[in-house]
Amino acid sequence: MKLNFTKYQGTGNDFILIDDLNLTFPAEFDLIQKLCDRKFGIGADGLILIQNHPELDYRMIYFNSDGSQSLCGNGSRCGFAFAKTLGLVEQMATFETTDGVHQIKEKNGLIHFQLFDVNEIMQLNDTEWFINTGSPHHIVQEKEVDRIDIVSLGRQIRNGSAYSSQNGTNVNFAQLLQDKVKIRTYERGVEDETLSCGTGATAVGIMAGKLGYSSPVHIQTKGGDLKVLFTQKEGQFTDIWLAGPAEKVFEGSVII
Repeated sequence: MKLNFTKYQGTGNDFILIDDLNLTFPAEFDLIQKLCDRKFGIGADGLILIQNHPELDYRMIYFNSDGSQSLCGNGSRCGFAFAKTLGLVEQMATFETTDGVHQIKEKNGLIHFQLFDVNEIMQLNDTEWFINTGSPHHIVQEKEVDRIDIVSLGRQIRNGSAYSSQNGTNVNFAQLLQDKVKIRTYERGVEDETLSCGTGATAVGIMAGKLGYSSPVHIQTKGGDLKVLFTQKEGQFTDIWLAGPAEKVFEGSVII
């Protein structure tokens, strides 16, 4: 079977995008893992199917590179950009993905993805937090994120007993600067550092909001810059948007 695909990236978080409007893609773990493999496949942090939806603009099915599923902020922006090329949407859309129905729009050259409200923010100690933005995120404040062994530390926290009941957690290391927050992320499902994580950037942006940063919070990832916008009132965060680019890298075909 010949499979046509398009590769997109959002601040270095890269994805295989597939037109599955005819529901022909065999969504099997082994195949997804093979396609995402950087040595033996196309190579990507995740794989995204765009499908028709009976009521909304489209449905987006997201898989991590290990075949597991989760909400993906950067992937949602790339999915919207791809859906535009399929003629499904123009400047805004309502779509369904892993955790429910979301709004998304293009504004001022960036794609803005709306996440659900966040009402529970757990400060674990002076430097560590846990915030769920549709995907679980443990956050560690660091003085210099470039100096840490992120894979070793991230893997230790990701697989720690505190998160064993929920299949682990993503781990973000955040360096608070005067006008932005610099982050690095160990991503669950990829089991490695990724150049960017959208739901992780959002979680860090919300933490920064609790610490006095104003919306929009500028987030610097290894793959580029993102913005997290929100309204904060009485400890609750609403009207949360993740804004950033989504760019086509290349397209091709592969025999599966």
